[in-house]
Amino acid sequence: MTLVNGNEIFKAAREGHYAVGAFNTNNLEWTRAILAAGQKTNTPILIQTSMGAGKYMGGYKLVQNLVANTIDSMGITVPVIMHLDHGNYEAAKEAIAAGYNSVMFDGHDLPFEENLEKTKEIVALAHSKGISVEGEVGSIGGEEDGIIGAGELADVEEAKQLAATGVDYLAVGIGNIHGVYPENWQGLNFDRLAELAKEIDTPLVLHGGSGIPKEQIVKAISMGIAKVNVNTEQQIAWSEAVKEYYAAGNDKKEKGFDPRKVLAPGTQAIQDTVESRIEWFGTPEVK
Repeated sequence: MTLVNGNEIFKAAREGHYAVGAFNTNNLEWTRAILAAGQKTNTPILIQTSMGAGKYMGGYKLVQNLVANTIDSMGITVPVIMHLDHGNYEAAKEAIAAGYNSVMFDGHDLPFEENLEKTKEIVALAHSKGISVEGEVGSIGGEEDGIIGAGELADVEEAKQLAATGVDYLAVGIGNIHGVYPENWQGLNFDRLAELAKEIDTPLVLHGGSGIPKEQIVKAISMGIAKVNVNTEQQIAWSEAVKEYYAAGNDKKEKGFDPRKVLAPGTQAIQDTVESRIEWFGTPEVK
């Protein structure tokens, strides 16, 4: 299966009241784990890089080639979407040029009118090449802004205007945040989600999917969320598995220091996490 854009996949998810997971990669092992999970569950999968991860991995073209070549070498047959997560204006254009199938233009830190205009520009450029676009209205809370008890709520009128730019999916704030959720987090705001879903047919995106209780994610999906982003849970699972490897003294065994052996438990932990979230999201098998 060649890489595909997300248009039909996320439109079907919104209409079918299920979601497709968006999972961040940071290197070859993470890429293989995410793809293996999609293949094992026979479900479409979205693999994405942040701007920081793209730079760390050597640039968007290298990442695109890595994912495409790994799909080929692993014999992956399920649909895979290669996506830029939280890209600014220049990053979105770079990822489009590099051959990503989908990009997020995150203009939340710009004045709203500028966000609107730049989103239109990215939509026009991406759509001319058959590439999907995700927009963002408002801001998703998180550690970069300091730990807070509740994420920002998207303004319904602004969300309608962003949706009207022609974005293929729209990230909305409904109390969700990035990173580890603090103890005083108030939970998702389903009243706001209901307002947004009533006014917008565009598939809606839930960022900060790591740490939200399963019942809240399932409810959000039933109300219009079609894409759920997961990153932090993968990082934690990888870290815990590698720590256990060392705690058990496995590095002292024969060639236990071999990086392929050291990284294997973490890689499996990522795959297990992704498979678990695919089940949470109710993603149906490819027919």
